[in-house]
Amino acid sequence: MRLALREIRRSKVRFILLTVAIGLLVFLAFFMQTLLVNLLGFFTGALEHQSATVLVYGEDARRSLEGSVVTPEQVDAVGRVDGVGASGPLGERSFTVRADGEEVDAILFGYDLGGPGAPTRLASGTLPQRDGEGVGSAIDADLGFGLGDTVEVLPGGDGTGTPLPIRIVGTAEESRFSVLPTVCVSFATYERAARTANPNATTVRPSAVAVIPAKGVSPSELAARINREVPGVDALTRDEAVSDAPGVSGVSQSFALIIGLTYIVITIVIGFFFVILTVQKAASLTLLRAIGADTRTLVGALFVQVLIVVAVAMAIGAGILSLAALASSPVFPISADPTLILQVGATILVLALVAALAAARRIARIDPIDAVTRPSLGGLS
Repeated sequence: MRLALREIRRSKVRFILLTVAIGLLVFLAFFMQTLLVNLLGFFTGALEHQSATVLVYGEDARRSLEGSVVTPEQVDAVGRVDGVGASGPLGERSFTVRADGEEVDAILFGYDLGGPGAPTRLASGTLPQRDGEGVGSAIDADLGFGLGDTVEVLPGGDGTGTPLPIRIVGTAEESRFSVLPTVCVSFATYERAARTANPNATTVRPSAVAVIPAKGVSPSELAARINREVPGVDALTRDEAVSDAPGVSGVSQSFALIIGLTYIVITIVIGFFFVILTVQKAASLTLLRAIGADTRTLVGALFVQVLIVVAVAMAIGAGILSLAALASSPVFPISADPTLILQVGATILVLALVAALAAARRIARIDPIDAVTRPSLGGLS
Protein backbone atom coordinates (compact mmCIF):
# COMPACT_ATOMS: atom_id res chain seq x y z
CA MET A 1 0.00 0.00 0.00
CA ARG A 2 2.78 2.42 0.97
CA LEU A 3 4.70 1.67 -2.24
CA ALA A 4 1.58 2.22 -4.36
CA LEU A 5 0.71 5.53 -2.69
CA ARG A 6 4.29 6.80 -2.87
CA GLU A 7 4.41 6.17 -6.61
CA ILE A 8 1.06 7.91 -7.11
CA ARG A 9 2.36 10.97 -5.22
CA ARG A 10 5.49 11.07 -7.38
CA SER A 11 3.47 10.76 -10.62
CA LYS A 12 0.45 12.84 -9.70
CA VAL A 13 -0.15 14.36 -13.12
CA ARG A 14 -0.31 11.11 -15.05
CA PHE A 15 -2.51 9.41 -12.45
CA ILE A 16 -4.85 12.43 -12.26
CA LEU A 17 -5.22 12.48 -16.05
CA LEU A 18 -5.89 8.75 -16.13
CA THR A 19 -8.42 8.95 -13.29
CA VAL A 20 -10.31 11.84 -14.90
CA ALA A 21 -10.39 10.06 -18.26
CA ILE A 22 -11.66 6.84 -16.66
CA GLY A 23 -14.13 8.88 -14.59
CA LEU A 24 -15.67 10.33 -17.76
CA LEU A 25 -15.93 6.86 -19.29
CA VAL A 26 -17.47 5.53 -16.08
CA PHE A 27 -20.02 8.37 -16.18
CA LEU A 28 -20.88 7.38 -19.74
CA ALA A 29 -21.46 3.78 -18.63
CA PHE A 30 -23.56 4.93 -15.65
CA PHE A 31 -25.55 7.36 -17.79
CA MET A 32 -26.28 4.94 -20.62
CA GLN A 33 -27.33 2.18 -18.21
CA THR A 34 -29.56 4.62 -16.31
CA LEU A 35 -31.03 5.89 -19.58
CA LEU A 36 -31.74 2.32 -20.70
CA VAL A 37 -33.49 1.40 -17.43
CA ASN A 38 -35.59 4.59 -17.46
CA LEU A 39 -36.49 4.27 -21.14
CA LEU A 40 -37.56 0.64 -20.81
CA GLY A 41 -39.53 1.59 -17.71
CA PHE A 42 -41.36 4.27 -19.70
CA PHE A 43 -42.13 1.70 -22.40
CA THR A 44 -43.36 -1.13 -20.20
CA GLY A 45 -43.36 -0.01 -16.55
CA ALA A 46 -47.12 -0.30 -16.07
CA LEU A 47 -47.08 -3.79 -17.58
CA GLU A 48 -44.09 -4.94 -15.55
CA HIS A 49 -45.35 -3.55 -12.26
CA GLN A 50 -48.88 -4.95 -12.16
CA SER A 51 -49.98 -7.96 -10.16
CA ALA A 52 -50.79 -10.48 -12.90
CA THR A 53 -47.88 -12.86 -13.58
CA VAL A 54 -49.47 -14.35 -16.73
CA LEU A 55 -50.92 -12.23 -19.54
CA VAL A 56 -53.08 -13.75 -22.26
CA TYR A 57 -53.15 -11.88 -25.60
CA GLY A 58 -55.06 -12.51 -28.78
CA GLU A 59 -52.97 -14.78 -31.00
CA ASP A 60 -52.80 -12.19 -33.81
CA ALA A 61 -51.39 -9.45 -31.58
CA ARG A 62 -47.75 -10.45 -32.12
CA ARG A 63 -47.20 -10.00 -28.40
CA SER A 64 -48.24 -6.36 -28.50
CA LEU A 65 -50.69 -5.34 -25.80
CA GLU A 66 -51.77 -2.34 -27.87
CA GLY A 67 -52.66 -4.60 -30.81
CA SER A 68 -54.36 -7.31 -28.76
CA VAL A 69 -58.07 -8.05 -28.42
CA VAL A 70 -59.67 -10.99 -26.62
CA THR A 71 -63.32 -12.00 -26.60
CA PRO A 72 -65.50 -12.41 -23.49
CA GLU A 73 -65.64 -16.14 -24.30
CA GLN A 74 -61.85 -16.34 -24.20
CA VAL A 75 -61.78 -14.47 -20.89
CA ASP A 76 -64.20 -17.02 -19.44
CA ALA A 77 -62.31 -19.97 -20.96
CA VAL A 78 -59.01 -18.79 -19.46
CA GLY A 79 -60.65 -18.52 -16.05
CA ARG A 80 -61.73 -22.17 -16.24
CA VAL A 81 -58.23 -23.55 -16.97
CA ASP A 82 -56.92 -25.75 -14.17
CA GLY A 83 -54.23 -23.90 -12.19
CA VAL A 84 -55.72 -20.41 -12.56
CA GLY A 85 -55.95 -18.79 -9.15
CA ALA A 86 -57.57 -15.55 -10.29
CA SER A 87 -58.22 -13.95 -13.67
CA GLY A 88 -59.95 -10.96 -15.16
CA PRO A 89 -60.05 -8.66 -18.17
CA LEU A 90 -57.29 -6.15 -18.75
CA GLY A 91 -57.86 -3.16 -21.01
CA GLU A 92 -55.22 -0.83 -22.44
CA ARG A 93 -55.80 2.11 -24.74
CA SER A 94 -54.57 5.62 -25.49
CA PHE A 95 -56.99 8.50 -24.84
CA THR A 96 -56.94 12.25 -25.17
CA VAL A 97 -57.42 13.67 -21.69
CA ARG A 98 -57.45 17.04 -20.00
CA ALA A 99 -54.97 17.21 -17.12
CA ASP A 100 -54.02 20.40 -15.30
CA GLY A 101 -55.92 22.34 -17.96
CA GLU A 102 -53.91 20.87 -20.84
CA GLU A 103 -55.01 18.34 -23.45
CA VAL A 104 -52.52 15.45 -23.53
CA ASP A 105 -52.41 11.83 -24.60
CA ALA A 106 -52.52 9.27 -21.79
CA ILE A 107 -52.90 5.52 -21.37
CA LEU A 108 -55.71 3.95 -19.36
CA PHE A 109 -55.23 0.49 -17.88
CA GLY A 110 -58.53 -1.11 -16.88
CA TYR A 111 -58.76 -4.12 -14.55
CA ASP A 112 -61.28 -5.72 -12.22
CA LEU A 113 -60.88 -4.02 -8.85
CA GLY A 114 -59.51 -6.51 -6.34
CA GLY A 115 -58.40 -8.80 -9.17
CA PRO A 116 -55.25 -9.28 -11.24
CA GLY A 117 -53.76 -6.27 -13.00
CA ALA A 118 -53.52 -3.84 -10.07
CA PRO A 119 -50.41 -1.61 -9.91
CA THR A 120 -47.82 -2.93 -7.46
CA ARG A 121 -45.57 0.12 -6.95
CA LEU A 122 -47.98 2.35 -5.05
CA ALA A 123 -46.10 5.45 -3.89
CA SER A 124 -48.91 7.45 -2.31
CA GLY A 125 -52.64 7.24 -1.69
CA THR A 126 -54.61 4.05 -2.31
CA LEU A 127 -55.67 1.76 -5.11
CA PRO A 128 -59.04 2.55 -6.77
CA GLN A 129 -61.91 1.46 -4.56
CA ARG A 130 -64.76 2.31 -6.94
CA ASP A 131 -65.50 3.38 -10.49
CA GLY A 132 -64.26 6.83 -11.44
CA GLU A 133 -61.06 6.54 -9.41
CA GLY A 134 -57.56 5.88 -10.69
CA VAL A 135 -53.89 5.52 -9.84
CA GLY A 136 -51.61 7.81 -11.87
CA SER A 137 -47.96 7.44 -12.74
CA ALA A 138 -46.00 9.21 -10.01
CA ILE A 139 -43.54 10.68 -12.46
CA ASP A 140 -46.37 12.69 -14.02
CA ALA A 141 -47.75 14.07 -10.74
CA ASP A 142 -46.73 17.62 -11.68
CA LEU A 143 -48.51 17.30 -15.03
CA GLY A 144 -51.96 16.90 -13.52
CA PHE A 145 -51.77 13.21 -12.59
CA GLY A 146 -50.95 13.74 -8.91
CA LEU A 147 -52.83 12.70 -5.81
CA GLY A 148 -56.17 14.56 -5.63
CA ASP A 149 -56.10 15.72 -9.27
CA THR A 150 -58.95 15.00 -11.66
CA VAL A 151 -58.25 13.82 -15.20
CA GLU A 152 -61.00 14.15 -17.81
CA VAL A 153 -61.30 11.78 -20.76
CA LEU A 154 -62.40 13.99 -23.64
CA PRO A 155 -65.32 12.98 -25.84
CA GLY A 156 -64.78 11.89 -29.40
CA GLY A 157 -67.04 12.15 -32.41
CA ASP A 158 -68.31 15.70 -32.79
CA GLY A 159 -66.87 16.61 -29.37
CA THR A 160 -70.23 17.57 -27.92
CA GLY A 161 -70.32 14.74 -25.39
CA THR A 162 -69.59 15.00 -21.71
CA PRO A 163 -66.01 14.42 -20.53
CA LEU A 164 -65.48 11.48 -18.18
CA PRO A 165 -63.81 12.58 -14.93
CA ILE A 166 -61.33 10.28 -13.17
CA ARG A 167 -60.15 11.29 -9.71
CA ILE A 168 -56.55 10.33 -8.93
CA VAL A 169 -56.58 8.60 -5.53
CA GLY A 170 -53.03 7.22 -5.68
CA THR A 171 -49.76 7.36 -7.56
CA ALA A 172 -47.45 4.50 -8.52
CA GLU A 173 -43.74 4.46 -9.27
CA GLU A 174 -42.40 3.16 -12.61
CA SER A 175 -45.89 2.86 -14.05
CA ARG A 176 -45.78 4.58 -17.41
CA PHE A 177 -46.64 2.72 -20.61
CA SER A 178 -45.59 3.56 -24.18
CA VAL A 179 -43.75 6.61 -22.78
CA LEU A 180 -47.08 8.26 -21.89
CA PRO A 181 -48.71 9.19 -18.58
CA THR A 182 -50.71 6.18 -17.38
CA VAL A 183 -53.76 5.84 -15.16
CA CYS A 184 -54.98 2.51 -13.76
CA VAL A 185 -58.76 2.36 -13.33
CA SER A 186 -61.55 -0.17 -12.92
CA PHE A 187 -62.49 -2.07 -16.05
CA ALA A 188 -65.96 -0.50 -15.89
CA THR A 189 -64.35 2.96 -15.93
CA TYR A 190 -62.18 1.85 -18.84
CA GLU A 191 -65.32 0.79 -20.76
CA ARG A 192 -66.98 4.15 -20.07
CA ALA A 193 -63.84 5.96 -21.22
CA ALA A 194 -63.79 3.96 -24.45
CA ARG A 195 -67.43 4.84 -25.12
CA THR A 196 -66.75 8.49 -24.27
CA ALA A 197 -63.92 8.60 -26.78
CA ASN A 198 -65.93 6.65 -29.36
CA PRO A 199 -69.67 7.18 -28.85
CA ASN A 200 -70.42 4.79 -31.74
CA ALA A 201 -68.72 1.83 -30.05
CA THR A 202 -71.20 -1.00 -29.47
CA THR A 203 -68.87 -3.22 -27.45
CA VAL A 204 -65.60 -2.67 -25.62
CA ARG A 205 -63.44 -5.77 -25.62
CA PRO A 206 -60.51 -6.37 -23.26
CA SER A 207 -56.98 -6.15 -24.58
CA ALA A 208 -55.86 -9.20 -22.61
CA VAL A 209 -56.64 -11.49 -19.72
CA ALA A 210 -54.69 -10.88 -16.50
CA VAL A 211 -54.01 -14.10 -14.60
CA ILE A 212 -52.53 -15.06 -11.25
CA PRO A 213 -51.63 -18.77 -10.97
CA ALA A 214 -52.96 -20.93 -8.17
CA LYS A 215 -50.56 -21.79 -5.37
CA GLY A 216 -47.91 -24.27 -6.50
CA VAL A 217 -48.34 -23.49 -10.22
CA SER A 218 -45.55 -21.57 -11.96
CA PRO A 219 -46.40 -18.78 -14.43
CA SER A 220 -44.58 -20.54 -17.29
CA GLU A 221 -46.39 -23.81 -16.61
CA LEU A 222 -49.77 -22.08 -16.52
CA ALA A 223 -49.05 -20.08 -19.69
CA ALA A 224 -48.24 -23.30 -21.57
CA ARG A 225 -51.43 -24.93 -20.26
CA ILE A 226 -53.58 -21.98 -21.36
CA ASN A 227 -52.05 -22.06 -24.84
CA ARG A 228 -52.91 -25.76 -25.13
CA GLU A 229 -56.47 -25.50 -23.86
CA VAL A 230 -57.77 -22.13 -25.07
CA PRO A 231 -57.85 -21.55 -28.83
CA GLY A 232 -56.95 -18.22 -30.38
CA VAL A 233 -54.78 -16.87 -27.56
CA ASP A 234 -51.11 -16.36 -26.80
CA ALA A 235 -50.37 -16.69 -23.08
CA LEU A 236 -47.11 -15.22 -21.80
CA THR A 237 -45.43 -14.85 -18.46
CA ARG A 238 -45.14 -11.26 -17.30
CA ASP A 239 -41.40 -11.27 -17.97
CA GLU A 240 -41.96 -12.53 -21.51
CA ALA A 241 -44.65 -9.92 -22.12
CA VAL A 242 -42.27 -7.17 -21.01
CA SER A 243 -39.21 -8.38 -22.90
CA ASP A 244 -41.16 -9.15 -26.10
CA ALA A 245 -43.04 -5.85 -26.18
CA PRO A 246 -42.53 -3.93 -29.44
CA GLY A 247 -39.41 -1.78 -29.40
CA VAL A 248 -37.94 -3.23 -26.21
CA SER A 249 -35.56 -5.64 -27.93
CA GLY A 250 -34.23 -3.04 -30.37
CA VAL A 251 -33.66 -0.45 -27.66
CA SER A 252 -31.96 -2.99 -25.39
CA GLN A 253 -29.62 -4.20 -28.13
CA SER A 254 -28.66 -0.68 -29.19
CA PHE A 255 -27.85 0.40 -25.66
CA ALA A 256 -26.09 -2.90 -24.91
CA LEU A 257 -23.76 -2.24 -27.86
CA ILE A 258 -22.89 1.26 -26.64
CA ILE A 259 -22.41 0.14 -23.05
CA GLY A 260 -20.34 -2.85 -24.17
CA LEU A 261 -18.06 -0.59 -26.23
CA THR A 262 -17.65 1.69 -23.21
CA TYR A 263 -16.55 -1.28 -21.10
CA ILE A 264 -14.07 -2.31 -23.81
CA VAL A 265 -12.57 1.20 -23.99
CA ILE A 266 -12.22 1.37 -20.19
CA THR A 267 -10.47 -2.02 -20.17
CA ILE A 268 -8.08 -1.03 -22.97
CA VAL A 269 -7.23 2.37 -21.47
CA ILE A 270 -6.45 0.91 -18.03
CA GLY A 271 -4.55 -2.03 -19.49
CA PHE A 272 -2.35 0.07 -21.77
CA PHE A 273 -1.67 2.69 -19.10
CA PHE A 274 -0.35 0.23 -16.55
CA VAL A 275 1.57 -1.81 -19.13
CA ILE A 276 3.32 1.35 -20.37
CA LEU A 277 3.93 2.47 -16.79
CA THR A 278 5.44 -0.91 -15.97
CA VAL A 279 7.74 -0.74 -19.00
CA GLN A 280 8.87 2.77 -18.08
CA LYS A 281 9.76 1.80 -14.52
CA ALA A 282 11.27 -1.58 -15.40
CA ALA A 283 14.67 -0.50 -14.13
CA SER A 284 13.27 0.58 -10.76
CA LEU A 285 11.28 -2.62 -10.41
CA THR A 286 14.37 -4.68 -11.22
CA LEU A 287 16.39 -2.90 -8.52
CA LEU A 288 13.57 -3.44 -6.01
CA ARG A 289 13.58 -7.14 -6.83
CA ALA A 290 17.37 -7.22 -6.46
CA ILE A 291 17.26 -5.73 -2.96
CA GLY A 292 14.67 -8.20 -1.74
CA ALA A 293 11.21 -6.99 -2.76
CA ASP A 294 9.18 -10.05 -3.73
CA THR A 295 6.82 -10.33 -6.69
CA ARG A 296 3.75 -10.38 -4.47
CA THR A 297 4.63 -6.96 -3.04
CA LEU A 298 5.16 -5.35 -6.45
CA VAL A 299 2.08 -6.93 -8.03
CA GLY A 300 0.05 -6.01 -4.94
CA ALA A 301 1.14 -2.37 -5.30
CA LEU A 302 -0.01 -2.47 -8.92
CA PHE A 303 -3.48 -3.74 -8.02
CA VAL A 304 -3.79 -1.20 -5.19
CA GLN A 305 -3.14 1.55 -7.74
CA VAL A 306 -5.80 0.07 -10.03
CA LEU A 307 -8.29 -0.04 -7.16
CA ILE A 308 -7.57 3.57 -6.21
CA VAL A 309 -7.90 4.81 -9.78
CA VAL A 310 -11.16 2.94 -10.38
CA ALA A 311 -12.65 3.95 -7.00
CA VAL A 312 -11.95 7.64 -7.58
CA ALA A 313 -13.14 7.35 -11.19
CA MET A 314 -16.42 5.79 -10.01
CA ALA A 315 -16.86 8.63 -7.51
CA ILE A 316 -16.32 11.13 -10.34
CA GLY A 317 -18.76 9.27 -12.60
CA ALA A 318 -21.40 9.02 -9.87
CA GLY A 319 -21.00 12.70 -9.03
CA ILE A 320 -21.48 13.78 -12.65
CA LEU A 321 -24.49 11.44 -12.93
CA SER A 322 -26.03 13.05 -9.85
CA LEU A 323 -25.58 16.50 -11.42
CA ALA A 324 -27.12 15.24 -14.67
CA ALA A 325 -30.07 13.84 -12.69
CA LEU A 326 -30.65 17.22 -11.04
CA ALA A 327 -30.58 18.94 -14.41
CA SER A 328 -32.82 16.41 -16.19
CA SER A 329 -36.23 17.35 -17.57
CA PRO A 330 -39.41 16.54 -15.59
CA VAL A 331 -40.79 15.00 -18.79
CA PHE A 332 -37.90 12.53 -18.97
CA PRO A 333 -36.21 12.55 -15.58
CA ILE A 334 -33.25 10.38 -14.72
CA SER A 335 -32.09 9.34 -11.27
CA ALA A 336 -28.79 8.23 -9.77
CA ASP A 337 -29.83 4.78 -8.59
CA PRO A 338 -27.27 3.53 -6.00
CA THR A 339 -27.99 -0.12 -6.84
CA LEU A 340 -27.36 0.45 -10.53
CA ILE A 341 -24.19 2.41 -9.77
CA LEU A 342 -22.87 -0.43 -7.61
CA GLN A 343 -23.69 -3.05 -10.25
CA VAL A 344 -22.04 -1.15 -13.10
CA GLY A 345 -19.13 -0.16 -10.83
CA ALA A 346 -18.52 -3.79 -9.87
CA THR A 347 -18.38 -4.77 -13.54
CA ILE A 348 -15.90 -1.98 -14.30
CA LEU A 349 -13.75 -2.95 -11.32
CA VAL A 350 -13.54 -6.57 -12.45
CA LEU A 351 -12.63 -5.49 -16.00
CA ALA A 352 -9.97 -3.12 -14.64
CA LEU A 353 -8.35 -5.88 -12.58
CA VAL A 354 -8.40 -8.17 -15.61
CA ALA A 355 -6.82 -5.41 -17.71
CA ALA A 356 -4.04 -5.04 -15.11
CA LEU A 357 -3.07 -8.70 -15.46
CA ALA A 358 -0.89 -7.90 -18.47
CA ALA A 359 1.17 -5.45 -16.39
CA ALA A 360 1.24 -7.91 -13.47
CA ARG A 361 2.61 -10.58 -15.76
CA ARG A 362 5.45 -8.31 -16.86
CA ILE A 363 6.31 -7.62 -13.22
CA ALA A 364 6.28 -11.33 -12.41
CA ARG A 365 8.76 -11.98 -15.23
CA ILE A 366 11.35 -9.54 -13.87
CA ASP A 367 14.58 -11.34 -12.97
CA PRO A 368 16.65 -9.76 -10.13
CA ILE A 369 19.84 -10.89 -11.86
CA ASP A 370 19.22 -8.21 -14.49
CA ALA A 371 20.35 -5.65 -11.91
CA VAL A 372 23.94 -6.83 -12.31
CA THR A 373 23.88 -7.79 -15.98
CA ARG A 374 22.35 -4.67 -17.53
CA PRO A 375 24.70 -1.67 -18.02
CA SER A 376 21.69 0.67 -17.67
CA LEU A 377 21.32 -0.57 -14.09
CA GLY A 378 24.97 -0.26 -13.29
CA GLY A 379 25.79 -3.90 -13.94
CA LEU A 380 28.20 -5.59 -16.30
CA SER A 381 27.17 -6.47 -19.83
